[in-house]
Amino acid sequence: MQFMAVKIFTRRWNTVSRDLLCGACLLGALAQSLPATAQETAGQGKSQTSDGVSLTEAQRRFVSVTTVNEQRFAIDRDAVGTVDFDENSTVQVSPPYQGRISALFAKAGDNVSKGQVLFTIDSPDLLQAESTLLSSAGVFTLTARVLQRAKQLYAAQGLAQKDYDQAVSDQQAAGAAYLAARAAVRIFGKTDAQIDRILKSRQLDARMPVLSPISGQVTARNAAPGTLVQPGGTPVPFTVSNLSTKWLLGNVSEGNMPMMRLGQAVDIKLMAYPGRLYHGKISEISAAVDPNTHRGTITIDIPDPKNELRPQMLATFTVHTGISMRSLAVPYDGVVREGDGSMTVWVTRDGRHFSPRTVTIGLQQHGENQILSGLNPGERVAAQGALFLSNAYSLDAK
Repeated sequence: MQFMAVKIFTRRWNTVSRDLLCGACLLGALAQSLPATAQETAGQGKSQTSDGVSLTEAQRRFVSVTTVNEQRFAIDRDAVGTVDFDENSTVQVSPPYQGRISALFAKAGDNVSKGQVLFTIDSPDLLQAESTLLSSAGVFTLTARVLQRAKQLYAAQGLAQKDYDQAVSDQQAAGAAYLAARAAVRIFGKTDAQIDRILKSRQLDARMPVLSPISGQVTARNAAPGTLVQPGGTPVPFTVSNLSTKWLLGNVSEGNMPMMRLGQAVDIKLMAYPGRLYHGKISEISAAVDPNTHRGTITIDIPDPKNELRPQMLATFTVHTGISMRSLAVPYDGVVREGDGSMTVWVTRDGRHFSPRTVTIGLQQHGENQILSGLNPGERVAAQGALFLSNAYSLDAK
């Protein structure tokens, strides 16, 4: 019985061994056929290699290749600032003499012309000047008559020479005083026609007109009838600004201040007008830097003929320094930002196999990225389709 059991076990073991041997042979044959199958698959679709991605003929149509060359990049500087009135075209209007406001003829927001009356004041100084004018006019008239009679008497030898000379001197002095009195009243804003009316009616007019010195818009009014005003007092009654030009007060870091020059062109964008580009020029550069922020202030003149800009509007601007440098360049679509923040381009030799390479970019101008490191002149990279290559590489790596 034991012999029969051993014989049966031996026969079954030989059968299992033969089956295992056949399975091993089949696996070996399958393993030898896999490389050929992979090659056939590579001809039908993209495949990932250890250092990049290979494309089929159909996929290559979606990827364009360019040669890396040097291009010129302008060194521009960006900053932020706020809009303000042009102080060179802004005038604070105060009366030249003390008095009380008697009437107002403009309000904030009104457009005014040069020489237009803004307000009038009752001025005691004007009363004194007009009184002097009337007195000097009377003396001038009197001395003129005296001189006329002196001439007649002197011609008839009825007047001594010294008396005649005295009459001439008195008349000349009275004439000078009269002209000075007219000029004094004219300083108060009275016209010659108004002065002649005062002389004719012999009535004093204490109302002194205060005129706008420029054409523009009333941007502030701090005046009311009855308010006592005086030269240099604050707040000033009126502020008039020419709004055809505005200022942009820009804050520039101290590292960029040495590049700022008067007259440099500036491109300006405002949040209030998205998509629009304004142009200006640097007109002033601060002589000092703020010790707290380490920033300097530059003033940019912006033409604003339609009066669209408002003070305190926030703006970003780019200063064209006029300085440029030559660097390697790759189109925008040829650079991919990876998940870790690095920048990648896809380098190729044959236009079919692409390998990723990390680069450092700088400026971005005119559709090109400045390449600071990672590429050499003459190398070929994907100009379009780099994102497709990056996605394919990531999917195949999973």
